[in-house]
Amino acid sequence: GKLSCQLYQRSADVFLGVPFNIASYALLTMMVAKVTGLEPGEFVHTLGDAHLYLNHLDQAKEQIGREPLPLPIMEIADKRDLFAFEYEDFKLRGYKAHEKIAAPIAV
Repeated sequence: GKLSCQLYQRSADVFLGVPFNIASYALLTMMVAKVTGLEPGEFVHTLGDAHLYLNHLDQAKEQIGREPLPLPIMEIADKRDLFAFEYEDFKLRGYKAHEKIAAPIAV
C-alpha cells in the first residue's frame, strides 16, 4: 500500500515558507511510510491565505525563470520507530541546485 499526506496550511508565504514546508512534510511522509512498511504516495498541499510579499516579487520572478533541474532521490534507512531516525539515516542522491536567491524575511 501507499501512504499519502494532506496538509492544510492556513497562512502560506509562498516564496520563503512554502518551499520549506513542502520539503519538511514530504520528508515526514516518507519517514512515516518507511516505519509502517508502506510506499510514499501523494503529497497534497492546500493553502488558505497564500501570499507573496512585495519585497519578494523580484526574487520570485527570478525563481520562476529558472530551468528546472532533475529531481534527486531520497534514501532512508530502514527503521520501525519514527523517533529513532538520525541524520546519518538520510541520503539525498543526485541533488543539484541553482545559486541561492537571497530574500529578507517579511514580518
